[in-house]
Amino acid sequence: MKLTGKRLVLGVTGSIAAYKAVGLVRTLLREGADVSVVMTQAAGRFVTPLTFETLSKHPVATDLFAAQQDMPHLTLPERADAVIVAPATANLLAKCALGLADDLFSTMLLNVTCPLIVAPAMDGGMWHHQAVQAHVATLRARGVTVLDPEEGPLASGRIGPGRLAEESRIMDALEQALAPRQDWAGQRLLVSAGPTQEAIDPVRYLSNRSSGKMGYAVAQAARERGAAVSLVSGPTTLTAPPGVDLIHVITAEEMQKVLLARLPWSTVVVMAAAVADFRPLRPSSAKLKKDGGYWKKLDLAPTDDILHQLSQQRRDQVLVGFAAETESVLAHATAKLKRKGLDLIVGNNVAAEGSGFGSDTNAATLIDRNGQVRELGLLPKRELADHILDVVLTLIRPRRKPGPSKGGT
Repeated sequence: MKLTGKRLVLGVTGSIAAYKAVGLVRTLLREGADVSVVMTQAAGRFVTPLTFETLSKHPVATDLFAAQQDMPHLTLPERADAVIVAPATANLLAKCALGLADDLFSTMLLNVTCPLIVAPAMDGGMWHHQAVQAHVATLRARGVTVLDPEEGPLASGRIGPGRLAEESRIMDALEQALAPRQDWAGQRLLVSAGPTQEAIDPVRYLSNRSSGKMGYAVAQAARERGAAVSLVSGPTTLTAPPGVDLIHVITAEEMQKVLLARLPWSTVVVMAAAVADFRPLRPSSAKLKKDGGYWKKLDLAPTDDILHQLSQQRRDQVLVGFAAETESVLAHATAKLKRKGLDLIVGNNVAAEGSGFGSDTNAATLIDRNGQVRELGLLPKRELADHILDVVLTLIRPRRKPGPSKGGT
């Protein structure tokens, strides 16, 4: 049993998905864990505390002001090897991100020092609300594992993201938190992310729809798996993952200079940025006026091909590229792999539902230098990042040994 000897705390909040926590408790117990359950008052409207008490063989903590001797908001997290919140409502995400503590559960979360895994569940368009996404970003920046919800039928009858993560995903996240993989230890990852912006005048620029989420996910995954990570990012609204060296750039030229300067340091390069293909040839130093007319001409010049330059200048680094396509993904991605001399390319159809710029999910095709093709279904970008890193490990070449020095014996 994988969890024998592990003490876990399961927090259940007021979502219709609370009933799924009953099955999760059974699975955790079957794997040998000792499970204590903490419930919010709202959660008790969906599933009674007696259900969890009967299964876990422990009293269920629900009230901060109940006459209890051991102060569960302190003792439970102090004894725990990990804390899981499933389901987590939008309200719980907000309280956790902001440090609010108005009940037993939210007070307990302020005392958690062990791994914290949060599985949100909510209806409607709540998951994509700016406030919810900001709270999720805050928690992830603190090292909390926040699982993206599943997409599918919701309690309201709508179809969309909001369903509680499948039990297998929660278990995988728990196992990784308790015994994190360090298979990237000793590797140095240089990853680019986001768009570039090419000035037309002081207030306008050419850019694209890239959010940077894929590159940031790769950086986070590699850091959690033991790599040293430098993240070169164009303009985004994202927060750098903990422990990652973040370098901000704006233009393609700035990104080019930073990546080429850091190339010798790296062992793996992942070029996830969506670099502008063109830049204004003569950007104006003053704001261009509309004056009731049309711009008849905007002279553009091609930007340098950074990926090609990285391929030409690398030594034994593994080089990974991305191909954002709207049709014939496999053919176009394969051609780019060969044309650029890459070790791996990640192709995806940005016109497909759930797989475009700005989304939290992606359906990708991985093609390596040996011609092996891996078709991956729609996945959260954080999970896709791990798949990419798994493949890269199979492609890493042995580092060249330095030759004998001229004065050696």
